[in-house]
Amino acid sequence: MTERRWWHVAILGIAALLTTLSLASAPVGIFPTGAMAAVGVIVVSWFTLGRMARGNRPARYLFMGLLILASGVGTAFEPSFATVQCIAFPLLWTLVHGRSRGILASVALAFSVGVGSYLSTHSLAQTLAIEGISLAVSVGLGLWITSIANQSHERQRLLDELRSAQDRLSVLDRDAGISSERERLAREIHDTIAQDLTGLVMLSQRAQRELATGAAVHETLALLEESARTALAETRALVASSAPVALTSGGITEALTRLGERFERETSVAVTVNANLPPLDRDTEVVLLRCAQEGLSNVRKHAGAASASLDAWSGDGSVGLRITDDGTGFDPRAATDGFGLGGMRDRLALVGGNLDVTSSPAGTMLTATLPIGVSA
Repeated sequence: MTERRWWHVAILGIAALLTTLSLASAPVGIFPTGAMAAVGVIVVSWFTLGRMARGNRPARYLFMGLLILASGVGTAFEPSFATVQCIAFPLLWTLVHGRSRGILASVALAFSVGVGSYLSTHSLAQTLAIEGISLAVSVGLGLWITSIANQSHERQRLLDELRSAQDRLSVLDRDAGISSERERLAREIHDTIAQDLTGLVMLSQRAQRELATGAAVHETLALLEESARTALAETRALVASSAPVALTSGGITEALTRLGERFERETSVAVTVNANLPPLDRDTEVVLLRCAQEGLSNVRKHAGAASASLDAWSGDGSVGLRITDDGTGFDPRAATDGFGLGGMRDRLALVGGNLDVTSSPAGTMLTATLPIGVSA
C-alpha cells in the first residue's frame, strides 16, 4: 500500500463509502452535509497536500492535521464516519518517521474521532471502548509494520554494502591481476631478454678488444649473431606467451646442457653440467631453466669466477638445482637494488619452492628446490 496510486484508490474508495453512509443515515440536512464536507476536505487535502507529503515536511504535517481534524468533525456529524479510521491510521503510520511519532499521530486521531463520536452518540463507555480497541489495533499493526520496514531497510543497506564490497573486491582483483602480470613480465624480461642483451654487450666489448689487438673476431661475431637470434626468438616467444625457446627441442636436461655450453663459449668460464632429470611438467621446467639462467647471469656479472657448475636432481616428489662458482662471493644479507635473487625467490614461491643462498670469499652456491609433478 505504499505505492501512491493505491493510496489514491483507497482515499477515493473510503470517500465513496463515507458519502454513501452519510446520505443513507438521514434526509438531506446539516448532519449528512457536514459529514460530506469532511469527506471533501480529506479528498481535496490528499490530492493537494498528501501526494507531496513524503518529500515536503510542511505539506506532510498540514495534511495529517487536516485528516485528523476532518475525521473527528465528520464523526461528530455522523457516527458511522468513524469508519475513516481503517484508512486514516495506516496512512498516518506511512507518513511519519519512527515509532514514537506514529503512536502520537494514532493517539491524536483516536482522540479526535473519540470526541466526535461522543458528541454524536453521547455514550462515553461506547466511545472509550471503540476508540480504545481501534487505537490498540492501530499501534500494534503500526509497530509490526514499522519493524518489517526497518528490517527491509536494514537488508537493503546490507545488500548495498555487499554490492559495494563486491565492486571494491572486483577492483582489487583486477589491480592484483594487473600487478601480478607486470611482475611476471618483469621476471620473464629480466631472465631472458635482459640477460641476452647483457651477453651481447659483453660480446661486443670482447670483439672490440680483439679488433684492437688484431686477434680473429670470427668466433665472437658468430656468438654475437647467435645471441642476437636467441634474444629475438625469446622476445617472440614472450610476446606469444609460448614456451621458452630453449625448451622447444628436448627437455630440461638438454636445455641446461646447451645453456652451460653457450655460457662457456661467451664468457670463457668453464661450466660443468650434471643433470639427468626425468620428464617434468612444462611449468617446472620453465622455473628450473629461468633459475639456471639467472644464476649464470650473476656469475657473469658479479662473481669474477673461473669455473661454475650446474647440478640438477630429483627425488621424493621434488626437484633441485644448484649453481656454484669459485668467484669472490658476496654478503647474502646485504640489501641490493637488483631484481635477480628477489625475482628467483618470487618465481619459486609461486610454485611452492624456495631458494637457499650460501656465499663466501671462496665462491657462491645457489640452491633452488621445488615440488614437481612428473609427466608420463
